[in-house]
Amino acid sequence: MPPEALVIGSGFSSLSSACYLAKAGFSVTMLEKNHQPGGRARQLRDQGFTFDIGPTWYWMPDVFENFFADFGHRVSDFYQLSRLDPSYRIYFDQYKYEDIPASKEELYRLFEKYQPGSTSLLKSFLKQAGMTYNLAVKEMAFKPGYSLFEFVTPQTMTNAHLFVQSLRRLVRSKFKHPYLISLLEFPVLFLGAKPGDTPAFYSFMNHADLEMGTWYPDGGMYSVVEGMLKLASDLGVTIHTDIAVGGLEVSDANVRNVITSSGNYAPDVVVSGADYQHTESLLPIEYRNYSEKYWSKRTFAPSALLFFIGLNKKLTTVLHHTLFFDSSFDNHAEAIYDHPSWPEQPLFYINVPSVTDPTVAPIGNECMTILIPIAPGIEDTAEIREKYFLDTIRRFEYLTGEKIIEHIVIKHSYCVNDFTKDYNAYKGNAYGLANTLFQTGYFRPGIRNKKVKNLFYTGQLTVPGGGVPPAIISGKIVAGEIIKKINIDEYAA
Repeated sequence: MPPEALVIGSGFSSLSSACYLAKAGFSVTMLEKNHQPGGRARQLRDQGFTFDIGPTWYWMPDVFENFFADFGHRVSDFYQLSRLDPSYRIYFDQYKYEDIPASKEELYRLFEKYQPGSTSLLKSFLKQAGMTYNLAVKEMAFKPGYSLFEFVTPQTMTNAHLFVQSLRRLVRSKFKHPYLISLLEFPVLFLGAKPGDTPAFYSFMNHADLEMGTWYPDGGMYSVVEGMLKLASDLGVTIHTDIAVGGLEVSDANVRNVITSSGNYAPDVVVSGADYQHTESLLPIEYRNYSEKYWSKRTFAPSALLFFIGLNKKLTTVLHHTLFFDSSFDNHAEAIYDHPSWPEQPLFYINVPSVTDPTVAPIGNECMTILIPIAPGIEDTAEIREKYFLDTIRRFEYLTGEKIIEHIVIKHSYCVNDFTKDYNAYKGNAYGLANTLFQTGYFRPGIRNKKVKNLFYTGQLTVPGGGVPPAIISGKIVAGEIIKKINIDEYAA
């Protein structure tokens, strides 16, 4: 009989690990507490409108291609991709916006418009960003993080200055116009840290943005989930929804019994893609890797206030992705990281996939998501949500000149309490740990339990970090470590 692996959760990291384990010969069962698989990348459908509840940006397409290639497939076997051009729009003030082009030549012209002579600076910046991308994604990202020395290589030593210098300092040493600075610091939002606290090494996100481009999988990001679910099923993975794990019983330094809402399981190995801190809470205290004090001292990436809105009109002032940077990034960041509280005038992001994909909304309508990054763990009430909804709609209407409030036909909100309830997310965080220097690589929570031999962790709170591509890589790392640890031939014998 093949060894049995139980995977908790069905997000990107869980699906990734399940596929690699199944390919290696494990009998894999996946348990998802919610009705719909996909983890944070679930989907909401209402009256002909289709929303991605979680991730909406498709960056780093090579990671997705490499994942499916490991199983003899291409991305196009499961979903169709199109590159967005422009990639996105940024509003800086009333009627004042810039579209970020996919073309390099047009990008150079955009930079020259605000900082004459900046083309050479941008070329050198992006050349270095490409180098760090190769170092980060093709080498460092696949390290299991057991030792700091895994990350000490000739390449990292040569670029050691990028780990001690901040991204903010790097950007501002080259570019002076606030619009250009905002454009180059914006990807930090995906890393969940302030530009001044993020190592310049993470400029590889600028390569992902400006060189590799912004893509869209037809039907939305849930098409990627469906593709991975199809692959997992083809590999023999058994997937159960509506089953919550309530406890992990340990004896002889192994998980011997997984207690669930629908009976118990006794697997040979357990992989948890659920929230790391929550998974630890399922163990007796003496078997946990980290204490509550440890988690309380971590710097978490933001949570989010989201609104899913259906409009009975078409919009003419936004693109598929539109960012609103009409207020202070620093003031907003201070409310998230320094003094956790609701921000006075937060930056916000709007996703309107129906601009690109007419299938996600009824004809003549628009499907719109508003996202406001906020501090995890702050108060979340219906009154607060409504206040920020109305404030954001007013700002949208002022900045774009387009009236929408009277055209809203459906509205749903999602915030801290929902992240906690649906995903057992620590403090209702949305993006895991912030990628500060001492929360990178070896300094992130470990992928294996130090006291329980057959318990492993995957996902945004461990290596390599938050985001969809890192989650897929995380699943591969964990599966690889398990495959090395467990000799399948012994079970076959």
